[in-house]
Amino acid sequence: MFHSRERSRYLSFHGLTVFLLLGVGLMAHGSATLDRDPHSFSNPDQIRVSHLELKLGVDFSRKVLVGEAIWNLERQPGSPAEAALVLDTRGLSIIEVAAAHGDSRWEKTAFKLGPADPILGVPLSITLPAEASRVRIRYETSPSASALQWVEPGGTAGKKYPFLFTQSQAIHARSWIPCQDTPAVRVTYRASVSVKGDANTAAFPLRVVMAAELRKSADAAVSEFEMTRAIPSYLIALAVGELVFKPLGDRTGIWAEPSVVEKAAWEFADTEKMVQAAEAAFGPYRWGRYDILVLPPSFPYGGMENPLLTFATPTVLAGDRSQVALIAHELAHSWSGNLVTNATWADFWLNEGFTVYLERRIVESVIGRDRVEMEQVLGEGDLKEGLATLPPSDQILHINLKERDPDEGVTRIPYEKGALFLEALARKVGREKLRQFLAGYFDHFAFRSITTAEFEAYLRETLFPGVEVPVDLQAWLHEPGLPPHAPHFESPRFEKIIKSAQDWLDGAPLPSADETRDWSTLEWLQFLRSMPKDLSSERLARLDQSYGFTKTGNAEVACQWFQMAIRAGYPPAVEPLESYLRTVGRRKFVVPLYKALIQSPEGRERARRIFEQARDGYHPIAVESITKILSAKGVAE
Repeated sequence: MFHSRERSRYLSFHGLTVFLLLGVGLMAHGSATLDRDPHSFSNPDQIRVSHLELKLGVDFSRKVLVGEAIWNLERQPGSPAEAALVLDTRGLSIIEVAAAHGDSRWEKTAFKLGPADPILGVPLSITLPAEASRVRIRYETSPSASALQWVEPGGTAGKKYPFLFTQSQAIHARSWIPCQDTPAVRVTYRASVSVKGDANTAAFPLRVVMAAELRKSADAAVSEFEMTRAIPSYLIALAVGELVFKPLGDRTGIWAEPSVVEKAAWEFADTEKMVQAAEAAFGPYRWGRYDILVLPPSFPYGGMENPLLTFATPTVLAGDRSQVALIAHELAHSWSGNLVTNATWADFWLNEGFTVYLERRIVESVIGRDRVEMEQVLGEGDLKEGLATLPPSDQILHINLKERDPDEGVTRIPYEKGALFLEALARKVGREKLRQFLAGYFDHFAFRSITTAEFEAYLRETLFPGVEVPVDLQAWLHEPGLPPHAPHFESPRFEKIIKSAQDWLDGAPLPSADETRDWSTLEWLQFLRSMPKDLSSERLARLDQSYGFTKTGNAEVACQWFQMAIRAGYPPAVEPLESYLRTVGRRKFVVPLYKALIQSPEGRERARRIFEQARDGYHPIAVESITKILSAKGVAE
């Protein structure tokens, strides 16, 4: 049930009706005609950007980027000669716009900023001479740009120098680059970045990194980068901080703060093996290097698959390599997401569901079947919890996000239900046949952005030519819930953990230190999740006395424990919880904790107080999520 999107629509803001061109035409590096993207003002069906020359000055004192963006333009067949170029912006101050043909001199040209939309930002309409093939925009970002986090020294590992990083997915690139901010448009780019003040002096030893190939030493006054493979705007990424590099292999390595890099290198030691396992299964790695940047703990996600340079949270540095599935996940995006990309955010499951399935194949190859079984059981539990709490419209893989922020589609549904769909296919055709299909799929659509409808057509034509598809595509992709007979997962190691928890609840002693010595983070999570929701404060005290959960340095275990402590009203966890929420900004952790807090009037007030203290250390994406939680009506009202 693929719904064609409107070719245009009208939106009304403060009594003004604005005609918005919300579409895309022919794909760069492809030939498919796509429907219009409801999350972009841009008009690539008329004028498409293809290459970016970007100059940025990083000003930590003002918390702004001073930028110049030069776009190469491609007029699409049939577009009117008088068509304006429409770009997406959010919070940008546009200083000057000029146009040119080829290498001819720049001539200033007229531009207009349209009315602001609370989700989409502001359209920038640029008048172009008929022969113009390039446009230059000089601009400045806002200190509150939604993609940028300016981390104060106290929020870093070293506590001495500030840090800046970007997070552009889903539609936040427009807050630091005027662009056609839709995943349907893919571009190459070159960038030069300087930091205000001398970044090479002992007083300010900051290094610039980007998710691109370094063309000029980062020790130089201006760092230069190039991305020669066409990518969507949300994969353009920048970070500036006190960073050092440690190689993991010939094409893999770690960027991190000096006090973090050795720990990260130990934790992610199997990265090169993961690249090799992924290549063996799904085809060549086409991006050159695969490096990992460990960010400050305020990074709002576990990881972000920026090409050549995955951005990762330090909360996965558990000390037992139990969280390396995150690296397998971000690496898998080098095929599903970066190489073949969702054309709109309604197709987000094409990025994430495929990636979870690939991630587990990589982990199984490098670490073992038992680890994957545990990951699958936990993932299935997360999925069922999501299905129990989300409205039916948000349980659909090909989700309708019109008039909504695409960040609202980042639930466990596209990840786990998408992966479960591929598991269902594997159980019908055999894992090897599905592997071959996926390798062919990545090769066929390489460096293109596609829709769910295009995937469905390719699936029928290549995996099931002339025969009935043995799974219900309608139910899996376009309907809420799970189809009957959806795959179910089990883990023998978890079965032992669950029995240990139940035995204790029935009166037996807790597992001893010897019994739990080799438990991984996943096993501790399952142990805690096996406890009833209404576990008493007294019972929590006994668990805490035996295992020290309140003082754990493991962010995953701490999040699960603090949710239990909030429900039980466990006093010793009060201050550690508040400290945790003031120092960790990963949405996976802070969102459920704030949701747990607001379930009582006292907890809601406490949540508001903590948020006021912590919000300046959160990324704008996390701030937006928590603000919605605290403003929502709930049982505590």
